[in-house]
Amino acid sequence: MFQKVLATFGSGGARIDARLLDRTAAPGRPLHGEVLLLGGEVDQEIKGLAVTLLARVQVPGDRTEDLPFGTQQLVGSEVIRAGQQVRVPFEVPLPWETPVTSVYAKPLTGMAVGVRAELDLAAAVSDPFDADAVAVEPLPAQKRILDALSRLGFTFREAILEQGRVDGARQQLPFFQEIRFTPSPRFASVFAQVAVTFLASAERTDVVLEVTKRVRVSKTGGFGGRGQDFLGMFTVKPDVDWEKQLEGWLDQVARPRGIFD
Repeated sequence: MFQKVLATFGSGGARIDARLLDRTAAPGRPLHGEVLLLGGEVDQEIKGLAVTLLARVQVPGDRTEDLPFGTQQLVGSEVIRAGQQVRVPFEVPLPWETPVTSVYAKPLTGMAVGVRAELDLAAAVSDPFDADAVAVEPLPAQKRILDALSRLGFTFREAILEQGRVDGARQQLPFFQEIRFTPSPRFASVFAQVAVTFLASAERTDVVLEVTKRVRVSKTGGFGGRGQDFLGMFTVKPDVDWEKQLEGWLDQVARPRGIFD
């Protein structure tokens, strides 16, 4: 009886170990893994075993939260015997808007996306869980845009996930990713920052460019200021010279528009 009581507090109870079988993943593709379920010192009733996709997102109030964006139930009501070991495979479809966390095997600073396995135990005070980070590489269409910006001289600065929606864009998830770049020397005096957001689907990949343009004279007087933001939206197509396309749009945004620009 004492062992059963301890197991409800997690001491000597069932444990889990989540393992990803794919070294890298991609938006819109399945993520493969397995959960190793380890029985404790006593038999325990399982109410459920699930895996959940999580992303660390900036939310209002200057805070971050780990928000779920996909869940799959693996096991229903069962009994795990003392000392028993069970491997439970899983295949979780990644949404097409899953954030990119790695480019050419190099992690993007600021990204925290992973899969969490959680065991729901009957009568337990706390449920065991285990989490693994997921390396999500960009789709070929997304790589074309990132490569074009790199060849234009823009350098990666950071990436963030922000809760909310992109105005005028088709979006499925309740948050979006910004991959931020330091402007090339050619645009450094005009732009403070260039950010890329990808909104992919099974049919197409859209890219949103947000440019923060430096303000020379503020409307309230004085020089400088927080800058002006400009948005450009494009659908990625394979027969387009994206270096030329992006450079042309950036040239248009860079042109002075008045005394305050």
